[in-house]
Amino acid sequence: VQLVESGGGLVQPGGSLRLSCAGSGRVVDYYNLAWYRQSPGRQRELVAEINTGVGSRQVKSYAEAVKGGFTISREESNALVSLQLNDLNPEDSAVYYCNANVGEINSWGRGTQVPVAP
Repeated sequence: VQLVESGGGLVQPGGSLRLSCAGSGRVVDYYNLAWYRQSPGRQRELVAEINTGVGSRQVKSYAEAVKGGFTISREESNALVSLQLNDLNPEDSAVYYCNANVGEINSWGRGTQVPVAP
């Protein structure tokens, strides 16, 4: 599956953004979906992930640093997954990557940049 992120851009501290990840190719419902981020000089880190469950079986998890501020959601139609980023601070500045994985399949988008600055 090919992934394309969108929605990044310069935002002021305290501001919000909504990132989207669109999938093309063989898009199937049994991919686990996640958002990662990477800032200069640091390793890529997991921000949030969501499993393939529906309703009460859906499980979302978040990195400790973003709990309460970020929300991951599965989307219908062409957009696979979104990430709502609220109350951003400069430490959230990074390139944000979409990831889809199942079994041995592990696909990445090229990322969307989110600089947080006055």
